[in-house]
Amino acid sequence: ISSSWVQISLFSDWESAIRVGVLDCGEEENYETCKEYGIHYYPTFRYFKAFTKQFTTGENYKGADRELQTVRQMMIDFLQNHSQELRPPACPPLDPVSSGDITSLFDKNSHHYTAVVFESNNSYVGREVILDLIQYENIIVKRALNFDKPLLEKLGITSVPSCYLIHPNGSHGLINILKPLRSSFSSYLKSLPGVRKKLLLPLQLPVQENKEESTEIKVWKEFDKSKLYMADLESGLHYLLRVELATHKTLEGAELKTFKDFVTISAKLFPGRQPVVKLLETLQEWLVSLPLDKIPYDAILDLVNNKMRISGIFLTKKVQWVGCQGSRPELRGYTCSLWKLFHTLTVQAALRPKALINTGLEDNPQIVLQIMRRYIHHFFGCKACAQHFEEMAKESMDSIKTLDKAVLWLWEKHNVVNNRLAGDLTEDPKFPKVQWPTPDICPACHEEIKGLHSWNEAQVLQFMKYHYNSENILYKYTASQTDSSETEQGDTREVKDKNPLKKPSGNRENKIQDKENILDSESKVLDKLVANHGPVKDNGKSAVGSAGLKETKQAMSFLGIGFSNIDMSLCVILYVASSLFLMIMYFFFRMRSKRWKVKYYRSSV
Repeated sequence: ISSSWVQISLFSDWESAIRVGVLDCGEEENYETCKEYGIHYYPTFRYFKAFTKQFTTGENYKGADRELQTVRQMMIDFLQNHSQELRPPACPPLDPVSSGDITSLFDKNSHHYTAVVFESNNSYVGREVILDLIQYENIIVKRALNFDKPLLEKLGITSVPSCYLIHPNGSHGLINILKPLRSSFSSYLKSLPGVRKKLLLPLQLPVQENKEESTEIKVWKEFDKSKLYMADLESGLHYLLRVELATHKTLEGAELKTFKDFVTISAKLFPGRQPVVKLLETLQEWLVSLPLDKIPYDAILDLVNNKMRISGIFLTKKVQWVGCQGSRPELRGYTCSLWKLFHTLTVQAALRPKALINTGLEDNPQIVLQIMRRYIHHFFGCKACAQHFEEMAKESMDSIKTLDKAVLWLWEKHNVVNNRLAGDLTEDPKFPKVQWPTPDICPACHEEIKGLHSWNEAQVLQFMKYHYNSENILYKYTASQTDSSETEQGDTREVKDKNPLKKPSGNRENKIQDKENILDSESKVLDKLVANHGPVKDNGKSAVGSAGLKETKQAMSFLGIGFSNIDMSLCVILYVASSLFLMIMYFFFRMRSKRWKVKYYRSSV
């Protein structure tokens, strides 16, 4: 959904020729549809030709920008390039008429007005006016190019665009309008005597049955803005893993590397409930154990949805915004939770600097920010937002030398974004974009120097480490793992009260069963890759067929999960060495046996 769609009513006069619809991919009931049509970014524009009998995902918009005027012109190009045999009957001719056709209209009585818009070859005004008037009767609009100079002089046209009007009685003349704009021409022609809107029956669209979800009333959740809500963080992870990632059917190359790194820092730094943390840890181990250059998204989704029935892992399957709820469904929500998630990860990295040891991501104070930067570049739906973030990252991200500076960098850039979007159509009127933290929740963060506002960054850093610490997280409204309907939990649970982060001591049988389930998941991944993508590269080596993949599955099932390539190589070397040793011993004792027989041999009497 884009702010441009607020002006969707501007296309209402065109609906006989081309209709405009909006699908919000942020709504849960639309997830599968957006996935089926391969919607990667927002806003995405797709065109569907009239009378198409076979299923199609439409034609992608390929405009220079997302401005409303550019989109309108691309819609006209789409209509004009539509095949004639399948053209909508109500769509009028959009090609320019010749000079001979125009002169033949003069001095003839007619039952309707005829308006001719003269314009240059690259102008869209004439075609826009034609479409603006298709629902009006007693008038026909045509367009002509300004190539015939003698005709223009004869009609008294000195500049383009200009509109020449032929009345029903045969009289004709140039329309005198102060501003030669599309809106001016259309408004004038609609106001002519006898020109009125046609009485058209509304287009009947299929009506969907009322579902329980559609009748569900969204109840406003009261919250404390000085607290961090786990429901927002878990809902953000749910949306990230099940919705945003779903637009990529296969992860490979830089996308796969980015996702692996994101899962690694989340598994190590996310201060969540144990079932969610265990899910992230399981996902991280599973990704590391697969020696593949590309992984189908469906395999990732199976693990996130716990299709292998691994005990003790869980992630909510619906959004439950609390501190990120908006006054309307399309406002705030996921973008708010993504900011909170990465603020939390930067703060946790600063509070627990040893958390990333032995991951290959340690000793880099920029690591969380760099992964955030890559994630937004590869996966975040709003491409304009991703471009703005990349511009900020190029300016100063590389200058960060400490984990504390990383916390402050993200805070500062978040306020830059708030300042840029203040007053924008995407701003929630109930939650205006202001500089944060506000004085009411952190008075020590604000100072005045010579009458001008200034930030006390030392106090801001202290506040950030408090606000995004696990001790400040409330668990109200989080979904219960044991409740299949995922109803709200009304009680407020803080970490220090019930300690949801404490790891339960599971028994050995459960762990063995979990590993078997993960191995079964790895086997299914390989099956999917063989079925859907053919040969797969193994660690950058030459492609192998399905037989090679079966061998890989057997090896992984035998060795178990968590072994590195070095471990596997050592096992193979030990196996070969043991075999050689046994063969040598076999031949040694065999030769010794023959010598013994020769030495003690006696001929029979």
